Amino acid sequence: MSAAVGTETEIVAALDGERVDRVVAMLTGLSRKACAVLVEEGKVAVDDVVVTSRSLRLQTGQRLAVAWVEVPLEESVLAPAPEVPLEILHTDESVIVVNKAAGIVVHPGNGVRDATLVQGLLARFPELYGVGEAHRPGIVHRLDRGTSGLLVVARTEQAYHSLVEQLSGHEVQRRYLALVIGHPDATNGLIDAPIGRSRHDPTRRAVVADGRPARTRYRLLQQIDEPEALSLVACELETGRTHQIRVHLQAIGLPVVADPNYGGARLRFGLRRPFLHAAQLEFAHPGTGEQVRFEAPLPDDLRAVLRGLGVDTPPTVTPS
Repeated sequence: MSAAVGTETEIVAALDGERVDRVVAMLTGLSRKACAVLVEEGKVAVDDVVVTSRSLRLQTGQRLAVAWVEVPLEESVLAPAPEVPLEILHTDESVIVVNKAAGIVVHPGNGVRDATLVQGLLARFPELYGVGEAHRPGIVHRLDRGTSGLLVVARTEQAYHSLVEQLSGHEVQRRYLALVIGHPDATNGLIDAPIGRSRHDPTRRAVVADGRPARTRYRLLQQIDEPEALSLVACELETGRTHQIRVHLQAIGLPVVADPNYGGARLRFGLRRPFLHAAQLEFAHPGTGEQVRFEAPLPDDLRAVLRGLGVDTPPTVTPS
């Protein structure tokens, strides 16, 4: 069923000068068009005054209130999308392993309703309907839109519960390759710092004292000195918080190259997304119990950056 929702927030400095419809979209996950309708219907107020223009610019300290009706994603039809490009690395009766391209959103949410990876999968594997959560059938973990690499999808309810249990127990090995700005103080380490929503920008995450526990292991693979200090690092997730690797690496002074949200935007090397790739995935197969490992080669855009830096063969992310 649909539900009436009341959202209220104080405008922080990071949102000073933003249009009201954009901020409402951030808070609700609705499209800008839907937010414009909320304004027209008198459902948006600033400091208890109903907003009459969606282009109104907000100021720090103002109180924004939105009254809207939430339609749960479970109620919307997940339309199959055969046009979504998918690279399937492995499929059997229990699981599907995908090498996700950068730029593809994994499942509907946060204002994205169409052309997601799960809708591409539904066009090819309609049996996914009814597996796991209704609005993201078969999905047990995610990758950020700009991150490429490996994702395992459950094809049956039994496989879904097995993989969720393994992820909860930190039994799934998820290893990433990242190019970061700077050199780490140690060749390997553990970043153990809680992550929550940023107090300065509701669309981003940050290390905060009252956040959810988050742990990322890192290992230096290769140090690069020219054109400036850069490092190739392997990262392994023990937890799976939103933007975890990017937030944790920024927190220790090593922002991911070309990351516009977490300190890496000044060095892009022609990239349109962060230099972050899910290169290796290892788990116990839900059907056989056998330990299986999958690897995804570095995509062409990231490989081209390394070649330009004199690295012809990316090092492996597998622990020695």
